[in-house]
Amino acid sequence: MRRRRPKGAQRAARAGEAGRAHIAALDGLRGFAVAAVLLFHAGHLSGGFLGVDLFFVLSGFLITGLLLGEDTAAGRAARDRVDPVGFWVRRARRLLPAFVCVVVVTVATTWAWGTSAQLRFALADLPWVGAQAVNWHYITERIGYWNASDTRVFAHLWSIGVEWQFYLAWPLVVAVAARGRFGERIVAGLAGTGALVSLALTVSLGAAVDTTRAYEGTDTRAGALLLGALVATAPVRNQARRVPRRVAGLVCLAAACGLAVAWAVTDGAHTPLLFQGGLFLHSLTAAVLVVLLAQVPGTWVARMVGGRLPRGLGGLSYALYLWHWPVYLLLLPRLSGLGDWGGTAVAVGVSLIAAALTKLFVEDPVRFRAGWARGGRGPIAVAAVALLGAVLWATVPEPVPGAGTVDVDRLR
Repeated sequence: MRRRRPKGAQRAARAGEAGRAHIAALDGLRGFAVAAVLLFHAGHLSGGFLGVDLFFVLSGFLITGLLLGEDTAAGRAARDRVDPVGFWVRRARRLLPAFVCVVVVTVATTWAWGTSAQLRFALADLPWVGAQAVNWHYITERIGYWNASDTRVFAHLWSIGVEWQFYLAWPLVVAVAARGRFGERIVAGLAGTGALVSLALTVSLGAAVDTTRAYEGTDTRAGALLLGALVATAPVRNQARRVPRRVAGLVCLAAACGLAVAWAVTDGAHTPLLFQGGLFLHSLTAAVLVVLLAQVPGTWVARMVGGRLPRGLGGLSYALYLWHWPVYLLLLPRLSGLGDWGGTAVAVGVSLIAAALTKLFVEDPVRFRAGWARGGRGPIAVAAVALLGAVLWATVPEPVPGAGTVDVDRLR
């Protein structure tokens, strides 16, 4: 008969699994990033899409830190036995429950309340969404990011695909490169070199008329993830720890202001410098901010960024990002009588409620094997919902192009 762990041990397990992901200031950065994306997609912040780059930097930093462990004897021993399979299982348990739930509910609600074009494209995109490769689907089909997403309820999932593709490849690199005394230096060198290669590809591909390839390609967007990975390595972390707190605070302030200005003035495809080094500079600034907030605690910038409101929003950021775009597409056209900001407030409120419920009843139970998801019930439930999604995809009739299409105002 298996013994149950005491509640204290369960709490310790949760804290251990979360690891560095719950540095308050980094949770706060997630909150600011998702707020920028929500405002951008509602048409209120022209450069808010850059919040996705901040997400990428944070992801690269956090997962590389988890793979490498801390700079201790136990951490060095762990680096010699990096387990990519174990990492993938933990990532799947963390990310797939909410993802599967949102995707299946989105298909059902689009069938019930969406336009025929939205439903047709949702069914066409769904296999690629399930394969975590929808970004390459949009690229190969020449579906422009900047002018076609108002009919695509899964348009925002291109970034989730990029992250999953990075999660598949990077742990293998770390598992090989991080061994031995100079392992972290090698990982740092590979991350930095990869980021520069990504920059070169972005500059080359960004000269095209349609910049979707440069914006959504895994190779071009890996630069932000790799910059995050670079600042998670010991050589950079150790240098960051030596920065005096007052200096770190000033640098963090300058970096945060730089990001805010970029979000306010950048205008998507109409900003040519974006693909001529602008994205890279934004990600580099974000990486400097992330590593200083993580390694030099106690600055007033860290306290402000890690305040209760942005930290709480950061805790919901993943589910909120998943929900917001389908909610916007299906709900905002019906709220036109409330005005731009009134409709946005309602749509954001609905997205927040959906995200909170998803985190409470789906994400956390499966992640921590708690409540209804104890034992193996969580993965079984997620698989059952995924199967339901496959059934929906196979049985929902595909609308005839042009039949019953409803014109909706663009959201960008």
